[in-house]
Amino acid sequence: MATEKQVSKKKIGVGIIGASPLNPAWAVRAHMPAIKALSEDYELRAVSTSRRESAEAAEKEFGVPAFDNHQELVNHPDVDLVVITVKVPYHHELISAAFDAGKMVFSEWPLGNGLAEAEDLAKRAEKAGVRTAVGLQARFQPAIRYIRDLIADGYIGDVQGSTLVGSGMVWGNVTDRNNAYMFDATNGVSVLSVPVLHALDALSYMLGDFTSVSANIVANQSEVLLMEENKMIPFTSPKHASIIGTVTSGAAISVFYRGGGSRGENMRWEINGSKGDLILTAPTGQLQLTDLKLEGGRGEDKTVSEMVIPSSYYELAQNVPAGVASNTGRLYAQFAKDIREGTHFTPDFAHALAHHELLDALETSSRTGKEQKLK
Repeated sequence: MATEKQVSKKKIGVGIIGASPLNPAWAVRAHMPAIKALSEDYELRAVSTSRRESAEAAEKEFGVPAFDNHQELVNHPDVDLVVITVKVPYHHELISAAFDAGKMVFSEWPLGNGLAEAEDLAKRAEKAGVRTAVGLQARFQPAIRYIRDLIADGYIGDVQGSTLVGSGMVWGNVTDRNNAYMFDATNGVSVLSVPVLHALDALSYMLGDFTSVSANIVANQSEVLLMEENKMIPFTSPKHASIIGTVTSGAAISVFYRGGGSRGENMRWEINGSKGDLILTAPTGQLQLTDLKLEGGRGEDKTVSEMVIPSSYYELAQNVPAGVASNTGRLYAQFAKDIREGTHFTPDFAHALAHHELLDALETSSRTGKEQKLK
């Protein structure tokens, strides 16, 4: 097993669990392009899938050893970083195996299927003493980083309130086989746990952590059409989430997300201060996946106008292709930089646990009808 100091002096060997070219999902669309573009820091060394057929296809497609089980990948001597891109119910088993092998881990969000799994994985990470990363990449979006600096520099004065309305896109009236599992509440992948929590991570990065929250989480659609089979399947996951709360600065926060899309705007975010306003819009409420349009106005301005994001905010992972891979690439770039420089700016498993605690507080508030205080 390579030590962190040894890894910092060479390329980080990556092994991806869940990279099947026969069914190109998130690993192929986001992680592969990011790793390829960041070739000075990373090198793909192995992949694993769940079937021999897909493993053979992966070996041919990616030119690295491919396995039909995760154990061979985590034990591969050339793999320093195990990347978990499979469905959430499998995260705990696979991450635990990687820690047992002494490997660093990058897991997609949510970290675990519920708070108890997240707590256990955070403890295992601390015991293993290895670097970890979690796929909360919205904070690496250039517009989000620029707004954080604008606020810190007093562009809009004291932040007084923020209102975010977004669409989760996925949880609508029709689904395909690949996404059908997201409609089952027992799998831990919902409009609340994915697009809302990605957005709340970006919000906390810009405006501060929540000190109190109240939520109304509504599951008011019982079925969804599975299009390949033209039949209805159960829809037990939440369809809508309404959240109000305050953050450390005292600013009032309001967030509303709906499943599916809107015929109007799918994402509008206002941040209002004592001296001005900032507005973000996007074609989707999945902030971690999309580019954002930024508008602002202050002082004597009667309206907002579009703001150009300085080129310096695009320098992190600038070789990564635009699109869904870009923010994931920025997270990878920061992770490599952290290892080289001994810093800790990448969201890790302790960070992920804090967001699972926020998620649990939101669910508890909705269930009990009571405001929840946060640490």
